[in-house]
Amino acid sequence: MNVLIFFLIVIVILGGGYAYIGWRLIASSSLTGTWSLVAWLALIFLFVIPPTAFFLQINRIENTFTDFLAWASYLSMGFISMVFTLLVFRDIILLASTGIQKLLLAGKEFFQSTSLAALNADPGRREFLLQASNVAVVAAGGVLTGYGLYEARRKPAVIEVSVPIRNLPADLEGFRILQVTDIHAGLTVKRPFVEMVAEQMEGINADLIAMTGDLVDGSVRHLREHVEPFKHISAPEGQFFITGNHEYYSGVDPWIEEVDRLGFTVLLNEHRVIRRGKASLLLSGVTDYGAGDFDRNRPSDPAASVEGAPATDVQILLAHQPRSIFAAQPFKFDLQISGHTHGGQFFPWNFLAAVGQPYISGLHKHGDTWVYVSKGTGYWGPPVRLAARSELTVLTLTRDLPAA
Repeated sequence: MNVLIFFLIVIVILGGGYAYIGWRLIASSSLTGTWSLVAWLALIFLFVIPPTAFFLQINRIENTFTDFLAWASYLSMGFISMVFTLLVFRDIILLASTGIQKLLLAGKEFFQSTSLAALNADPGRREFLLQASNVAVVAAGGVLTGYGLYEARRKPAVIEVSVPIRNLPADLEGFRILQVTDIHAGLTVKRPFVEMVAEQMEGINADLIAMTGDLVDGSVRHLREHVEPFKHISAPEGQFFITGNHEYYSGVDPWIEEVDRLGFTVLLNEHRVIRRGKASLLLSGVTDYGAGDFDRNRPSDPAASVEGAPATDVQILLAHQPRSIFAAQPFKFDLQISGHTHGGQFFPWNFLAAVGQPYISGLHKHGDTWVYVSKGTGYWGPPVRLAARSELTVLTLTRDLPAA
């Protein structure tokens, strides 16, 4: 039910955005008769596609047609988002310009008849500027969508992050954790993209691999072959997985079994102890922050994840959502590794990604705990990224030396 409510809210927000575009882009244009009708029908069609694709998705209707529909749906959403944003900026500028113009006209006795205010007051000139800016907005929206598609589909960047740990033992100095997260294999992310990511991971010298949720958007039956490349990924200290919110939308238990078959240890409010020489590291993993809404037997529980754990030199928590830090803070983890936000992915969706989350990307200090939030390795929804390139993250533990 929570998923349905969330998407209903998104659809209502989208409806408002589409209506605004119709009002400011079509109703105010010079289109008349048939062309105006065609433009309105095209906008309505673009609005109808996303809910249709979502209806098929939640009813587990998965085939070539739904994959094609997903591409059409999410690309149109990306394009409409760009056009909406540009229109809002354009209208803010027009509003400010009109306000300035009125101020100038109010004091027109101080200006000559050929003043800028008089020129701006020309209705024909204003109409020309409006129509020209409409064309520019649509063209710029198309260009930004195309570039955002390139950014979303390109090879993720490999981000190196040093994490200073107080009293880090020498045997754990330089310990490297490779984080992969938010692949979202399914609707528009298929095996070729996963293969590209897996090949990158093979070339990274990491001690441990942490996959922090949202691997998929769909059923095991439909996506098994698309995530198969991860079966060939390994690290000396093991590969670990925690659930994200999308595993619950897709059927969490089958995916837990499938991820185990791929060779990953699934941490469901559990921990493992990793020993390196005389040093030890506690790796805990919790289920997704909202897991309890789907599985009452396994709600996200940092306390359970450390229950019975021995004393160790370093304590690390894998938690899909950054906001898990609030429940985890009493347990004094040295580092929490999270994803979920996609770094915002692109404007204005970044505002939705930030709701309820203390951090949206990068390394932050929260009390005594470092929190790293990845921008994600894949993407969700519109295949668009702007100013938030996807990443594979290598977190290297280093000794936190006291200031001189």
